[in-house]
Amino acid sequence: MLNENIKNLRKSKGLSQEELAIKLNVVRQTVSKWENGISVPDSNMLIALADELDTSVSVLLGENIQEDGSDDIKSI
Repeated sequence: MLNENIKNLRKSKGLSQEELAIKLNVVRQTVSKWENGISVPDSNMLIALADELDTSVSVLLGENIQEDGSDDIKSI
């Protein structure tokens, strides 16, 4: 789920893996590993990633906001 969220949010921002990697000061292969579920970003990187993708860490991790405004947090 995290890997899919990173990929979808990156694409929705019109960023390539390389462009996102540069913004986060990592190599492109790191972003690729995150998106393919081979590795996961550490907590500090999750915060930076959320900032670059204009979202929250909760959304990156798969939290869904229901239409009635209440939070529905999925188990990972």
